[in-house]
Amino acid sequence: MRDFELDRAGIQRTPSGPGYATEPFQGRRELVREIDHVETYDDDVPASSVIRLRPASRNRAALSIPPAPVSASTLPPGERKGRGATLNPPSRFEPTMATPFDDGWDTLTADLADLPPLPTTLLRDASRSVISYNQSPDLGFDRAINPYRGCEHGCVYCYARPSHAYLGYSPGLDFETKLLFKPDVAELLERELRKPGYAPRPIALGSNTDPYQPIDRTLKLTRAVLEVLERFGHPVTIVTKSAGVLRDIDILHRMAERNLVRVCLSVTTLDGALARRMEPRAATPAKRLDAIAQLARAGIPAGVLAAPMIPALNDAEMERILEASARAGARWGGYILLRLPHELKQIFEDWLNQHFPDRARHVLELIRETRAGGLNSAKYGERFSGTGVYADMLSRRFALAARQWGLDNRETLDCTQFHVPDAPKGMAEAQLSLF
Repeated sequence: MRDFELDRAGIQRTPSGPGYATEPFQGRRELVREIDHVETYDDDVPASSVIRLRPASRNRAALSIPPAPVSASTLPPGERKGRGATLNPPSRFEPTMATPFDDGWDTLTADLADLPPLPTTLLRDASRSVISYNQSPDLGFDRAINPYRGCEHGCVYCYARPSHAYLGYSPGLDFETKLLFKPDVAELLERELRKPGYAPRPIALGSNTDPYQPIDRTLKLTRAVLEVLERFGHPVTIVTKSAGVLRDIDILHRMAERNLVRVCLSVTTLDGALARRMEPRAATPAKRLDAIAQLARAGIPAGVLAAPMIPALNDAEMERILEASARAGARWGGYILLRLPHELKQIFEDWLNQHFPDRARHVLELIRETRAGGLNSAKYGERFSGTGVYADMLSRRFALAARQWGLDNRETLDCTQFHVPDAPKGMAEAQLSLF
């Protein structure tokens, strides 16, 4: 995939040559990244990837975040190649719901393999700030940056899916096919770090959606964020399930020498077939372990997050995941028990019935056992680990394995190196023009 240039209006210039086409339009542009097929399961872009530009709806021109199309929930249910969710339920905030109907051509009963692949559409996010703050006692950070909303990895269990409903999109297939990106993320971050009185604390990169999801290979927004943080001497923690983090190993190495960075790879399973079903466009488990090894050899502190642990599906692998990660060079570990907030209940249950009908009922019963009879609990102190006999047993298993493999370390980052460098010439002139 070739690079393209962005400006404040969105996508200003497009590349030319084979595989690209520009259609005449007015107003906002949407970048569509169409994946014709996914033959490989590595963290690589398929050779058939195509980028083309097409016009957005006229009624979106005045909005910072475009609304979902009316037909979003009318996609036929079922497994789509290269996608995780099997449903596209409407947002919980929508006053009406569209229902699929047969147009006489057997569209609802047709084989989904005969349908065209769902393209990935990129929309410019016009947010004016990029650092989000929280006061949650459950989290180990109080601020985060997410260059993207939505995630093309398509992990069916992702707790961030319901956040797409706030944008007017479905947490189902929309979450992995309608992605919002922040082209000015580096500039906005620098402005916020320059504000008088800013007090540095570690920033979490990838707390909601993966900063190294496939499209970042083209947009490179995550690298732009790291470049700013390095110049300011600002500490950062990264969570990803992509081997794409190795692209920035030069920056991460320099920051690691100053104790400014930690990287955590999320490893859900060591079973490639299961991973393909749960996380269709994420790196293979072997690629993630190799990323841990390469980071460790480069002197970059790396850890592993065995998450989520899904009862009767991947929970039996917890000890093997921690062992394999420790042997690769991980220095600490963590785990999270699956929780299913809002629309994720329906999305995960439908996926489970399609892929594992023999154990779907048992899986859901065990989840309810850890969530006081429900499929989710938002209580602080419980939402990540659950309650009950099964949850307690999982917690004890993790503690024992973490001690055995030396993954119970707790490392802190240095916040004392933060400084505000001289402003670039253009930025300084823009600030002086205000007076």
